Amino acid sequence: MLLAIDAGNTNVVFAVHDGTEWRGRWRIATRPDRTSDEYAVWLLALFQHSGLKPAQIDRCAIGTVVPAALYNLRRLSREWFEVEPLIARSTVHWGFDIRVERPQEVGADRLLNSLAAHHHYRGPLVVIDFGTATTFDVVDADGGYLGGVIAPGINLSLEALHKAAARLPRIGIGRPQAVIGRDTVAAMQSGIYWGYVGLIEGIIGRIKAEAERALKVVATGGLAPLFAEGTTVIETIDPDITLEGLRLLAERNPVPILQKPVREIP
Repeated sequence: MLLAIDAGNTNVVFAVHDGTEWRGRWRIATRPDRTSDEYAVWLLALFQHSGLKPAQIDRCAIGTVVPAALYNLRRLSREWFEVEPLIARSTVHWGFDIRVERPQEVGADRLLNSLAAHHHYRGPLVVIDFGTATTFDVVDADGGYLGGVIAPGINLSLEALHKAAARLPRIGIGRPQAVIGRDTVAAMQSGIYWGYVGLIEGIIGRIKAEAERALKVVATGGLAPLFAEGTTVIETIDPDITLEGLRLLAERNPVPILQKPVREIP
């Protein structure tokens, strides 16, 4: 089985794939100083609850945009699952060209999204990821990664609005019933929601105009369904696209299983 680890700026997602389907998905807040032992205590309890055993894991793939978290995630794979992890970076075999000036600067999540989106939906297409940042990644018809757009994430914008304006409260994101807000909270919700709908439609429109062709639009991230309600430009929602990218990358880049130490019997 494959243990896929997607370490983002906000959460680390762990998932197990048995070769046919995803057997479980669990998330924990990203904390770069969290040790491999802390991860293990938490994760193995969830394994037991799901009827999984550590010995069943024979592959591990890690994608992270938080370099400081990688050390302990790698130790988790090596020490607790005895598997050498595959690290998603620009130097591994992706099966497509990364057509940007500095491939090493592209976040692993963006390449993983592009890999899975092309595999499942073909191209050309755009992947919108509603994460800590809102990213738009453009994939060519042959699967090549062409670059994209990075905008502030919705929750970052909400937090900045609250912190920078003394009288504006911290609010949750939701689709407002009307564009014109009748109180402060409604006005803020409208500005964030319809402002981001405008951002999505504007950027997708400009990408299509620059590409001079039709592009499929796939969205992922927890807020994708909410924003898909407010616009017709999002055609498909795929919540597992990053994990699918890790699964596909692991298939293309087999790594050796660490040999268990031989213990002499006294």
